[in-house]
Amino acid sequence: MQTLVQNASDILRENDLGTYTVPTHGLYPFQWNWDSCLTALGQAHFDEARAWREIETLLAHQWEDGMVPHIIFHKEDDGYFPGPDVWATGRDVPTSGITQPAVAGFAIKRLFDRAKDKELAAKMARTLLPKVFAWHEWFFANRDPEGTGLVAILHPWESGRDNSIDWDDAFERVPTEGVLPFTRRDTQHANPEHRPTQAQYERYIWLVQLFRSLNWDNAKLHDASPFQVVDPGFNGILLRSCMDLADLADALGDTDTAAKSRAQAAKGIAAMESLWSDKHGQYLCQDRRLDQLIDSPSVGGLIAGFAPIPAERAKALADKVTEMADKVSYLVPSHDPDAPDYDGKRYWRGPAWLIVNYLISDGLRRAGQIEVANRIATSSVQLIEKSGFAEYYDPKTGEPCGGTRFTWTAAMVIEFIAQSEKG
Repeated sequence: MQTLVQNASDILRENDLGTYTVPTHGLYPFQWNWDSCLTALGQAHFDEARAWREIETLLAHQWEDGMVPHIIFHKEDDGYFPGPDVWATGRDVPTSGITQPAVAGFAIKRLFDRAKDKELAAKMARTLLPKVFAWHEWFFANRDPEGTGLVAILHPWESGRDNSIDWDDAFERVPTEGVLPFTRRDTQHANPEHRPTQAQYERYIWLVQLFRSLNWDNAKLHDASPFQVVDPGFNGILLRSCMDLADLADALGDTDTAAKSRAQAAKGIAAMESLWSDKHGQYLCQDRRLDQLIDSPSVGGLIAGFAPIPAERAKALADKVTEMADKVSYLVPSHDPDAPDYDGKRYWRGPAWLIVNYLISDGLRRAGQIEVANRIATSSVQLIEKSGFAEYYDPKTGEPCGGTRFTWTAAMVIEFIAQSEKG
């Protein structure tokens, strides 16, 4: 195990550019939002100050309205598309104009709780807490205009699950006409058979062009977007971060932020019931435009268990993971392998991802579903032992897919092994 930890630590250092870490060289040459927050968890095992700096760098590029963008373009690199010229957000340091899962609150709370350097942890937590709270406030103001308690994503990239089957029907409302010519870079670094299709990319860019035409005014984007999806995984991450931020605020004596964050979490957890499917035994996405659930049994409905959901729901999700385990060699597939559109090698349409495994297992462990949480952790380490530190994996064969020597995969390995050593 120590060899795996050392190899993982080497990858984190290799992809470290001083104040931020790239997901992997070549394919992703900039700083990504939730990548950085999860990366910090691994960095903290050998350099706490560097872990805090990772999240500090991310939040230093928060927009004035509270949004934290999904990419920060710290330097020029034409190896990635769409670059800052396509986004044209007008920032001094270029950023994208959309966001990503709000895992920062959880990450900061976990760094704070585990810190050996308590003085540094308290200082950094006090600095970062209001920034994360402002981001959460931004979500509910701009992505939940009707006050339902749940927020919508307006672009598949915001979910982190770019080409999930969950989006297929809603994505058909997004045109491909009028998209300016472009050259993809991702397929130059990874097998095209493992990446989103060209038609999907055209729709991705159509949405970027639409939002850009509205000058990235977040007060307008929600209602203007033909793609509005309430993702239970995305909301589960946000609500867990709200709850963790409330606990952190209490520890720091900020009772006002604690009360507001706890209220956000409580309202959202109650609203999550509207996404539950007895048929599938998990949460489903909701097409907000049509006001109906999306009949797609994806891993988004399992990530929802990262939030403090009711015990009976957590038990059902644990049962779902156990059921999945009979269909694959390695947990957790990003889509039900029995579903007709399952594709075990194409990005988020079937492959297993270690960061997803971490989120699901952490939520189940928190809910008392220890056996299944341990099963996910064990399967994750076995996958790395077989296939190395890839971006994602075919859950039936264990074949490594996407990018190599991947940062957040390495960080999650360190986390899983440290957890197993604690017992």
